[in-house]
Amino acid sequence: MSPERLNALAKQTIDAAFRVHTTLGSGLLESAYTNCLIYELRKADLEVRTEVPVPIVYDNVKLSDCGFRIDILVSNELVIEVKSLEAIAPVHLSQLISYLKLSDRRLGLLLNFNVESFRDGIYRRVNGL
Repeated sequence: MSPERLNALAKQTIDAAFRVHTTLGSGLLESAYTNCLIYELRKADLEVRTEVPVPIVYDNVKLSDCGFRIDILVSNELVIEVKSLEAIAPVHLSQLISYLKLSDRRLGLLLNFNVESFRDGIYRRVNGL
């Protein structure tokens, strides 16, 4: 996917997340935001997969049952991690970067819905591959 198309996909996803946050506000469980975001993305006719397993290759062996899962994968390209936390810690951003590297994807968004202004809850990371 071209960088322009990937950026457009990210913008479309962020717009959908804004609609969810505007409607629900902050303070709910992560699962509520995840399900509503999935609904919005599918309503926009985007391909959405959830709880996508992320295998680890260790010592040239693919270990696929390590429990790592991408919350939402949009159009098989954009990795979305949904959070509802008081504050994002460096480990949460590291998780997103690790998922990008392990899944060989280029762009990821960490979306924290537990914020007053949703702009403060958007974190974008790029995997240099």
